[in-house]
Amino acid sequence: MSDTAAPVPKRRSWLAFLPLALFAALVVVFVVGLRGDPQRLPSALIGRPAPQFDLAPLDGIDRPGFRRADLAGHVTVVNVFASWCIPCHEEHPFLMELAKDGRIRLAGINQKDQPDNARRFLGRNGNPYALVGVDPAGRAVIDWGVYGVPETFIVGRDGTILFKHVGPITAQVLAAVIRPEVEKALAR
Repeated sequence: MSDTAAPVPKRRSWLAFLPLALFAALVVVFVVGLRGDPQRLPSALIGRPAPQFDLAPLDGIDRPGFRRADLAGHVTVVNVFASWCIPCHEEHPFLMELAKDGRIRLAGINQKDQPDNARRFLGRNGNPYALVGVDPAGRAVIDWGVYGVPETFIVGRDGTILFKHVGPITAQVLAAVIRPEVEKALAR
């Protein structure tokens, strides 16, 4: 008989668990980040003049295009929308209601949309916009700092961006956020 000792199991080094620990930390960071409120995305444009733009009109509707010069002298609510955007369909009745306020002007930027689809969208649901500019490549909205559709801006009479709302306008958002911000803009 030999006097052989049983093999000693190798101890796992803590280094073997390092990749798993790093992965778990990243998951926590992403989960916490995703729980943030997209309404609170900061906009570097608040308090600054609206960017330069000159957007062609949407063919087949009786509204002019939309350009930077159109902002002068009016409190303007600028809404970025698209027919393919489900939240845009949900917010549309509230834009129709907002458009009834004769003290402001509602302007739309139709982003990355097919003209036929945009015309059908506005024809079926009503057109709240006094001006509709088409941004087929989505380049103009980049200058506005748009993350996605829908987004809405309130622009003062002097062309300064005063407020930005990310996401759809709901009844609650219209009453508690948009209308008070419009009143502030009108009082300036």
